[in-house]
Amino acid sequence: MLFTTLNFVVFLVVVLCLFYLLPRPARRYLLLASSLLFYMAWNAKFVVLILGLITIDYLAALWIVHKQGPERRMALLVSLCANIGLLGWFKYANFFRGTFLHLAHPAIAVQPLDIILPLGISFHTFQSISYVIDVYRGEQPAIKNYVDYASFVAFFPQLVAGPIVRAKEFFLDYFNWQPPAAEEWQRGVAMILTGFVKKLICADQFAGIADRYYSNPHAFPGVLPAWSGTIAFGLQIFFDFSGYTDIAIGVALLFGFHFPENFRRPYLSASVTEFWRRWHMTLSGWLRDYIYIPAGGNRRGKLRTWGNLMLTMLLGGLWHGASWNFVIWGGFHGAVLSFERSVWGRGEKRGLIRIPLTVLTFLVVNFGWVFFRAETLDTALFVVGQMFSKTAGEILLSPLQMKLAVATLAIALAEEHSGLLTRLTQAPAWLRTAAAVVTLLAIELFTASDQSLPFVYFQF
Repeated sequence: MLFTTLNFVVFLVVVLCLFYLLPRPARRYLLLASSLLFYMAWNAKFVVLILGLITIDYLAALWIVHKQGPERRMALLVSLCANIGLLGWFKYANFFRGTFLHLAHPAIAVQPLDIILPLGISFHTFQSISYVIDVYRGEQPAIKNYVDYASFVAFFPQLVAGPIVRAKEFFLDYFNWQPPAAEEWQRGVAMILTGFVKKLICADQFAGIADRYYSNPHAFPGVLPAWSGTIAFGLQIFFDFSGYTDIAIGVALLFGFHFPENFRRPYLSASVTEFWRRWHMTLSGWLRDYIYIPAGGNRRGKLRTWGNLMLTMLLGGLWHGASWNFVIWGGFHGAVLSFERSVWGRGEKRGLIRIPLTVLTFLVVNFGWVFFRAETLDTALFVVGQMFSKTAGEILLSPLQMKLAVATLAIALAEEHSGLLTRLTQAPAWLRTAAAVVTLLAIELFTASDQSLPFVYFQF
């Protein structure tokens, strides 16, 4: 059930109406039932998987708080093995099996196992892992009611593709629930409309160019096709994923839940370090708190810091997808982060120097997207070669798409320096209504295709 379909709009309206009509004790059951129904709309049989993991983690957390010593560690280990084991099987079994068989028998064509990747498994397993670890650390009380914990993991706005919400963030609203104020309703609706615009007008528009180029890069030789096709993907994945999380955050706000920000205009970053503070911020925070810092962070000298950065980004790359391209993508970012840390530390650059550094960072990040988007390593290496070839070629972006990119840049700069969206939600009612009508008309007129493409991060 895609966010950008009429089915979801009807589903959301019905659930919202029931939520506010039912007495508060019954709302927890509605949230869980509607979330499971939302998940089952994709593939009903996999609801057994998510409920199984929810049950294991729920019991593991209770075991941790009631036991001492080795028994606590055993409960944590059971939870980690269940989550990582199932994630590893569904997402990485073919990758590791194929790699092993290719090394052992290079001449044999490897047939992949018939494994269906459960929707959103990368996200809800990370969410569950953080909860159990926080309980083990004493930073989060164990949730005693099964329905409460299941509602946290399965809450439908963030279930499929994030943002990755921590237990303390969710239960702060859940146990101290207050009805959204008028300003929050306005902001929630504004974020939903913004997400629709990002997905239907922007992301799907650039997706056509990226798909056409990466389906057969050999048909478009030259520097300009390679860079324009890759930048099209860079814009697609930003508008697609940030659009999804805007809708998720907006929908959650209508129910009275405050999800963390997940994107903060990352392409305005003046370094890759800053980029990762602005891009998929909940994943960056998760990797920092549960991998980078436990591995030692920056506390044990420069070499160890660089190693920890590389380890964190390699695992972050592998989290995104089961192929060596994603490992290379993660390693590339780890290397750049280490280089930046050694040259100028972690501070953000200010003043006019930000302009050339922002352009450079944009190009570096998009260079990395080649390995993220290309289906094979050979394809990625061919595209990289074309990026620095002597053949010019032609820009794949149309004049309309280039104007759209410039317009979104102007809007991003306005939001960065003046809080455009926040100010609009606080504007007079007639102006907000006019903006909403114009937005809906724009979606109707400029949507790239009759059917919305699936969100990019659904495959992760």
